[in-house]
Amino acid sequence: MELSEKQIFQSVRLIELTGEPLSSREVSSYKRHFPDQCLLVNRLGNSETGTLCRYFIDKQTQITTDIVPVGYTVDDKEILLIDDTGIEVGVNQVGEVAVRCHHFVTEYWNRPESTSPRFLPDPRGGDKLAFCTGDLGRMLPDGCLFYLGRKDFEVKIRGYKVALTEIEIALQKHPKISDAGVAAWDRTDGEQYLAAYIVPNDKQKLTVTELRSFLKDNLAEYMIPSTFMFLDSLPLANGKLNRKALPKPDDNRPNLSQQYIHSRNEIEQSLVQIWEEVLNVHPVGVHDNFFDLGGHSLAATRVVSRVIKQFQLELPLQSLFDSPTVAQMAAIITQNQAKRASDAELAQMLREIEAITEEEAQKQLAGESALSSKGNGHE
Repeated sequence: MELSEKQIFQSVRLIELTGEPLSSREVSSYKRHFPDQCLLVNRLGNSETGTLCRYFIDKQTQITTDIVPVGYTVDDKEILLIDDTGIEVGVNQVGEVAVRCHHFVTEYWNRPESTSPRFLPDPRGGDKLAFCTGDLGRMLPDGCLFYLGRKDFEVKIRGYKVALTEIEIALQKHPKISDAGVAAWDRTDGEQYLAAYIVPNDKQKLTVTELRSFLKDNLAEYMIPSTFMFLDSLPLANGKLNRKALPKPDDNRPNLSQQYIHSRNEIEQSLVQIWEEVLNVHPVGVHDNFFDLGGHSLAATRVVSRVIKQFQLELPLQSLFDSPTVAQMAAIITQNQAKRASDAELAQMLREIEAITEEEAQKQLAGESALSSKGNGHE
């Protein structure tokens, strides 16, 4: 609900929130609309374990993170963060919130199918029972917990685990955005990609170029959505975002900062076709930025591989990674057309490209040597 600047709720003394990650923007709203004596409590808990954490906020509390912490574990309970195999994750890593305690019940009444995945032996080998909450969290070295939403809203993008709520809260920081949601979709090749749904403030115009540039300063590269859709409002169910009702993105060219320019020669036409097939975006303009179209580091290696096969040129990898538009890549190809590669050279280049991992591709994009760090993959 949007509140006018003049609305002040003078009689409210306590606000307790639970069930959704709390953003710094919402804390700013609390400070504007509630009196000085009103206390805001960000809480994490569930019916099986009761309250787990509380974080108290007043008008003097400084929030320096996008997501507001839920604080430290209450007495007589201990929180662990575990992966899908039940192993503890490290500090600052995302994991499922599991609670250790001597005083839990041991099962759901007559529901063995629900009991077995939720009530586990102590991950640390002790005699305490552990209850898996289905919530995601990240813990700081001092034990302060950040709640990141339900495990249902965690997806794997190019091998990396991503909490959708982290991206949504990062988007909501943008001054021109009223609300935002994120969902994961499957491509025809089975790979998942992220789509962001944006509700602009007061019909303000936003471009994908602007949004991607903003997110690049706040998120890891693999967390930046591949596509963006602009909506008048987000679909809700019981007051919460209904991700299942979000529309599936189409393959139309996004709203970019630059105008669409059609290919002007055979080389550009061939490159446009490669880009459209790899990115599943139509049409691609010759001055469109590869990453603004939804490209990422591994997709860039696929383009490079297709270009080497099609033009059979001995080109340095970095020169292609440094060409984020069709026009720039076409210029490099034109300049190097005399450098025809032998079949053996082409085969070697393709083997090297196809062996590049996500981490190595990101280093290549950053100007580092991808081929010198083989073997540093990820989950």
